[in-house]
Amino acid sequence: MFWLAWQTVSPEVLQHLQAGAEAEKQRHFDVAIAEFKKATELAPTRAEAFASLGQAYMENQDYGAAIAPLKHALTLSPDLAAAHQLLGYALLAQGYNAESIAHLEKAQERAALGIAQIGTGQLPQAVENLQAALVQHPNDPDLLYYLGRASGLLSKQAIDTLQAAYPGSARAHQALAENYYVLRQMPQAEKESPGHGPVAAGQSQRSQNRIATRRSLAAGNAGDPVLSGQGRGASRRLGGRRKGVDKIAYHREGFKPGRANPLRPGRSLSQTGEDGGRGTRNAGVPEVTESRGSTR
Repeated sequence: MFWLAWQTVSPEVLQHLQAGAEAEKQRHFDVAIAEFKKATELAPTRAEAFASLGQAYMENQDYGAAIAPLKHALTLSPDLAAAHQLLGYALLAQGYNAESIAHLEKAQERAALGIAQIGTGQLPQAVENLQAALVQHPNDPDLLYYLGRASGLLSKQAIDTLQAAYPGSARAHQALAENYYVLRQMPQAEKESPGHGPVAAGQSQRSQNRIATRRSLAAGNAGDPVLSGQGRGASRRLGGRRKGVDKIAYHREGFKPGRANPLRPGRSLSQTGEDGGRGTRNAGVPEVTESRGSTR
C-alpha cells in the first residue's frame, strides 16, 4: 500500500519495510509485524511505517492492536487516506461505530459507513450510503441485507412513533395490519385491517374478510381513504422484517476495505494500486449492535 512513500526512507528502514511486505505476502503475519515494528523504531516520524504496522495487525485479525499505530500514523500525516480507511475498519470491527464514521467518510467507504450508521442509529444516513454502495455493486447480497435492515429499522421507528402518538387511529390499525400480513399472520391482519376488523365486526363473514384483507393489503391501500378505489396502490410492506434481522449477519466473515466488492469474502484488504497487489486475510465486521465508547 505504501510503496511510493517507502522510496524516501533510509536503506536500513527500507530493508525492514520490504521484509515486512514479503512476510505479508507469505502470510507470515507475526514476522511482518516484527519487521514493521522495527521500522517504526528506526523511523519514528514516518507515518507509512506505522500504517504498515497497523495493516499487518489487521491482516492478523488483531483489530484492537491495529488501532494505536493507525492513529499515530494519522497524527504524523492527517491526510493519509489509506490510514483513515484502515482505522475506520479497525474501529468498526471492534464495535466503535461512532468513532469509525469520520474515518470511513474521509476514505469514502460508503458500505462500511452505512453499517456503522446502523449501529449508531443514524438510519436515514445509513439507507442513503447503502443505496449508493449498491449502485456500485448491484445485487450484492450483503449490501441488500444491510439496506433491508436499515430500512426496516427506520420503518419500525416511524410506526412506533405513529402507535405512540395515535394509538387508536385508522393509520395505526393499518400499520399493524400490514405488519401482520407481511408475517402471514392473517387472523391478526384481519382484526386490525380498517374496514375488516373491529370497526366492521359482524358485517361480513370471516372468509370474506380474509379475501378482502389479502387483496387490500397486497394492493397497499387497505382502508386508505386517499388511495382506495383510485388504482394507485403501490405495495407497502411497512415494518416488514427479514427473519433473524437482529442476529449477526457476518460472523466476521469478510468485510474488508478497498476491494472491488467490499462485502464479499476472499479479496484483498487494500488492492488500491499502491499495495503491489498484496493480499490479506479478512478484516471482519462485528455484529451491528450498540456502539461502544471512544477508544480515546
